[in-house]
Amino acid sequence: TTATLKGGLGSASATTPGGVTVGAIAVVNAIGSATIGDGPWFWSAPFEQDGEFGGLGMPEPFTPDMLKVRLKGAATPSAVENTTLVAVVTDAALTKTQVKRLAMLAQTGFARAIYPVHAPLDGDVVFAAATGVKPVEPLAGLTELGTIAANTVARAIARGVYEATALPFKDAQPAWRDRFDSKR
Repeated sequence: TTATLKGGLGSASATTPGGVTVGAIAVVNAIGSATIGDGPWFWSAPFEQDGEFGGLGMPEPFTPDMLKVRLKGAATPSAVENTTLVAVVTDAALTKTQVKRLAMLAQTGFARAIYPVHAPLDGDVVFAAATGVKPVEPLAGLTELGTIAANTVARAIARGVYEATALPFKDAQPAWRDRFDSKR
């Protein structure tokens, strides 16, 4: 779950202008929120492709209340079951050190998708792997790949919330589609 909605499993992929592919799969269980305020807009909206999580863009106008911190549950030390896990995989040929850097860059996607993120009660982590097929220039090329990976992580997190299905019991977090899709 997230602070306001049911979380779930989401994925996304992208290709650099040079033809290197990066994919991300995210299991979303954050103490923060993936949506802005109490509305349907995703923090990840600037990175959305082809309406993959509703195509709503950003709210107009953006009000101060939308920045209010929304946390899941009581946010107490007993509420420690919050971890968003992401795996990023690319067909780039990267060294072990470069794969670590890719994971670090991809981690930025969390901040583009969850508010607040990396709280003391979160165990957020990104794992990265490279299949070693396509060469990447080690400075600008890796930076470009990492930036696209971060955007892809943000999209995967939003898709995990957008595609989630609510659990069938009383007081379960609502799914995005149950709460907002009929209002569009």
